[in-house]
Amino acid sequence: MEKYQVTTAKITKMTNLCGTIFDVTVENEYLAKASRCGQFVHIDCGDEFVLRRPISICEVLPNGIRFIFDVRGKGTKRLSEKQVGDTLDILGPLGNGFAIRKEKALILGGGIGVYPLYELAKQVAVCDVALGFRTKELVTLEDEFKAHCNNLYIATDDGSYGFHGNALQAVKDKLENGAYEAVYACGPLPMLKALKQITDKYNIFCQISMEERMGCGIGACLCCNIKVEDEGEEGFKHLHVCKDGPVFNAKEVIL
Repeated sequence: MEKYQVTTAKITKMTNLCGTIFDVTVENEYLAKASRCGQFVHIDCGDEFVLRRPISICEVLPNGIRFIFDVRGKGTKRLSEKQVGDTLDILGPLGNGFAIRKEKALILGGGIGVYPLYELAKQVAVCDVALGFRTKELVTLEDEFKAHCNNLYIATDDGSYGFHGNALQAVKDKLENGAYEAVYACGPLPMLKALKQITDKYNIFCQISMEERMGCGIGACLCCNIKVEDEGEEGFKHLHVCKDGPVFNAKEVIL
């Protein structure tokens, strides 16, 4: 039986990056040692909330972790009201992260899916990064990503900054022309679907981080299931994003 650790971590930094996006650093030795890029933590946002909130790990630090989240409901709203010095009740790290390979890679992120990719960018030896945001005002972590990649491409849906379109569209030609041997991505489902079509067609190694509503975070409640290819009669089977993911081989996932 797998063991899941609940720990308390003190908030050492809390910043409103822009709009409803918050950047949080917490101090905890266990989380610092155990966390890997692509994993997530399950955070207790207050006694009035039955379920924890899953938030991806943005960066693994020497004495803790950093995560960035968007306020999307009452739980994350309460989390955004925490202050430096407060403690958080955290279950994690949870899930399976990215498998880092030596090939030249493309790291592709869109929207809130940008932030789980930062630790990965720090660890991949040779990579380009393409990030997509709705508008110029939401462009964040640009300089931080730039410090850890060969080329950084920024796209905005409204064309107010960088490439006019999404992150995949900004680098589609390079991807189709064989510039990358591996791709890692997290972001909106339409972007991931389009990416899968390209990487399947050109047989490019691709891992995608999936987002689904979660209850328990450990595979017990079965609500975050997705379909993956299977050799059985039905041709597919169900896996759970929280326990079997959130990172999956794109070739296997049915989108």
